[in-house]
Amino acid sequence: MQGSLASLVNALLVATFAFAAPAEATDLLPATNAAFDKYVQLTEARMAQEIDGRSAFLWIDRQPEAQRRDLEARLQKGEIVVSRLDTRDGGQAVKVPDGLSHHWVGTVFIPGASVDRIASLMQDYDRYPAMYKPNVRRARVIAHDGDRFQAYLQLFMKKVVSVVLNTEFDVRYMRLAPQRMQVRSITTRIAEVDQPDTPREREKPVGKDSGFLWRFNNYWSLEGRDAGTYVQCESISLSRTIPTGLGWLVGPFVKSIPRDSLEFTLGAMRTAARAAPR
Repeated sequence: MQGSLASLVNALLVATFAFAAPAEATDLLPATNAAFDKYVQLTEARMAQEIDGRSAFLWIDRQPEAQRRDLEARLQKGEIVVSRLDTRDGGQAVKVPDGLSHHWVGTVFIPGASVDRIASLMQDYDRYPAMYKPNVRRARVIAHDGDRFQAYLQLFMKKVVSVVLNTEFDVRYMRLAPQRMQVRSITTRIAEVDQPDTPREREKPVGKDSGFLWRFNNYWSLEGRDAGTYVQCESISLSRTIPTGLGWLVGPFVKSIPRDSLEFTLGAMRTAARAAPR
C-alpha cells in the first residue's frame, strides 16, 4: 500500500514539474491552419442565417422551448451560461491535424444596459487592462476607421503554466437592427512572449512556440430586450495537441482555458457595464 502511494506521489511530482517547465516548442503546420479555416468558414455560414433572420439570433433562442425558458430564467437571476459547440461538415466532424479546436458559446444578461452602452465599452480598448485584469495586461487601438478597429492586446493566461501573448485583432461592429449588433473579432497575429517583464523579453516566432493559442476568433451578438441587453460571445480558438503521456494532466488544463476565459470576460464586462454612467 505504501509503495503504491509513493509511486502515485512520484508520478504526480514528475508530471507537475514536467508541465510547469516551459512547454516544448511546436510548429503551427499549414494543414492545421487550413483545417481550422474550414471549421471557421462552416461556422460563419451558420451565423449568416442568424444575421438575415433565417435562424434565431441568440443561441438560447435556438434551444428547445423548455430548455430556452430555463436558460432565460437563469440569466435573469444573474448566471453566466456557457456551453460547448461543435460545427459539423455534412454531419461529420471537422478533423484538425496536429491541433485542437475549441468552440464555446457564453451568454450573460446585463439589466439596464443598452446595446449602445455595451458597444461603447467594447470599443474602449485603452480601459481593457483595468476591465479585464489580469487577463489583459496591455491594450491599444492600432487603427480605427468607422465601425472597424485594429487593436493590440497583450494577454495573460495562467493555470500551473503562465503564458503571455502579444495579439492583434481585426474587429468589425455591425449594426443589424436598432436592438441588435454583431461584433466579429478575428486575430491577425499571435506571438508568444518569452521571459516577459525582464531585460531579455522577446517574441517567439509566430507559429513556432509552445502552441497554447495559435488562433482566436470571437463573435459577439448583442440584443436589447427585457429592459437590458443579452450579451453572447461565441469563441473559436486553436491550440496544440496534448503531449503524449500527459493527457490526463494536460488535457483538462488545455481544454479548460477557453471556457474559463470566456466566463471571466462576460463577468468582467457585466461588472464594467454596471459601473458605467447611464
